[in-house]
Amino acid sequence: MEGIVGRKQEITELERLYHSPKAEFVVVTGRRRVGKTYLIRELFKDRMAFHHTGLSPYTEEGEEKVGLNEQLQHFFHTLKRYGHKGNAIPKNWLDAFFMLEQLIEAKDDGSRQVVFIDEIPWMDTQNSRFLRAFESFVNGWALGRRNMMLIVCGSATSWIEDNFIKNQKGLYDRQTYELCLRPFTLHECEEFYDFIGISMSRLDIVEMYMLTGGIPYYMGYVAPGKSLAQNIDLIFFCKNAKLRNEFDKLFGSLFRKADDYIKIVRFLSTRRGGYSREEIVHQTGIPSSSDLTKKLESLEASCFIKKYQPFGCTKRELRYKLIDPFCLFYLKFLDTNKPTDENFWQHNLNLPKLNAWRGLTFEDVCMAHVQQIKMALGVGNVTSAESAWNVQGDDNQKGTQIDLIIERADNVVNLCEMKYVAGLLSIDKEEDMKLRARIAHIASRMKKRQNVQLTIITTYGLNYNKYSHIVQNTVTIDDLFT
Repeated sequence: MEGIVGRKQEITELERLYHSPKAEFVVVTGRRRVGKTYLIRELFKDRMAFHHTGLSPYTEEGEEKVGLNEQLQHFFHTLKRYGHKGNAIPKNWLDAFFMLEQLIEAKDDGSRQVVFIDEIPWMDTQNSRFLRAFESFVNGWALGRRNMMLIVCGSATSWIEDNFIKNQKGLYDRQTYELCLRPFTLHECEEFYDFIGISMSRLDIVEMYMLTGGIPYYMGYVAPGKSLAQNIDLIFFCKNAKLRNEFDKLFGSLFRKADDYIKIVRFLSTRRGGYSREEIVHQTGIPSSSDLTKKLESLEASCFIKKYQPFGCTKRELRYKLIDPFCLFYLKFLDTNKPTDENFWQHNLNLPKLNAWRGLTFEDVCMAHVQQIKMALGVGNVTSAESAWNVQGDDNQKGTQIDLIIERADNVVNLCEMKYVAGLLSIDKEEDMKLRARIAHIASRMKKRQNVQLTIITTYGLNYNKYSHIVQNTVTIDDLFT
């Protein structure tokens, strides 16, 4: 659809719901800045009966500032903009939603009536009794109208989960569809840059993905006619760079008392394989309680962290890993010691620290494109489980981290080695020995009927030599763009 990049599956589902013969209550979730509002607004811009966005109630420090009266006044102004005739500002949310019902009934010509309430968590301020009134609106009016399509979304995914998805009270099982909007894939990133007139090589797109994680809002700051390095400096390192202070704003806008969430994220950034719950408790000082469980679930629902079961481990050995590329980049380069050089990236393109970061972060890019890797292997429809494995060494042998293991239902285990290099990847004798040791480690933990296959994921492919025959499959960045 014109004006919307990618999102083909999401558009198909939303159009299906629009043409449904019954009332629909759609809950849209996804990380802040991922494009939830843009998608709904652009798709239904000429078909919207009502669209309201709540006022952010938090300061950057996560302290509540905007209260009930401001939210109600703001809602009333939106009602007026869409044709409400009354002049009295509602005293409470029951009155406000009754005014909305009157407005829609007056406008209803029998066609589909799309009501979009954006950033709905922000409207639920302290002691506002917002949720009670919204339940009455949904159950007592909206779902009783066959031509109603109610869409709600918000960046505070934990609030959405608690009050809509997992709600066991008035809104239990009321939503008819949940849409979780994910960051762009590399393919969608390429489409996006083409759409805004930016010429970028696929290698540059991959590197920009390492910083932005496929978040459209962040990608929109890329300027035409400038190199990748120039853009990175403009977006992150210049004095007034757009995303230089985004990290604190991001968490401050999502969570009440964001400090604990930031503590968890900062701690998880210190080890790529992640940590157990017990280690998080010990290192952050946050007590092991239902409150910690909720915080971890909130971070996972917002796509900042991932909970996974390491290869060969039990469910009691679950790990939590930071997976958000923007957070990983910020905490690496901009957190405590912000560079004073406004051209930091241009001046340090080949700095060992940057090259090491590229190599490690390429692994995260691959982890975000497991389905594309499976398609390149010809097993896109085969059920699989993806995990990592931290092999602990002893006094005579170093440990090793295997970041991606694809354990397939057809009894094949793909041991994936991700290598970010400027040209063809060459395997020498030393690397050959390391790879053989890793294969042996994995094989010792596999079931007898399973077969391990070494899979190399690299930029441009493999340079075939006397050591390359150890590789069973090769995947390139072009495969990641499918």
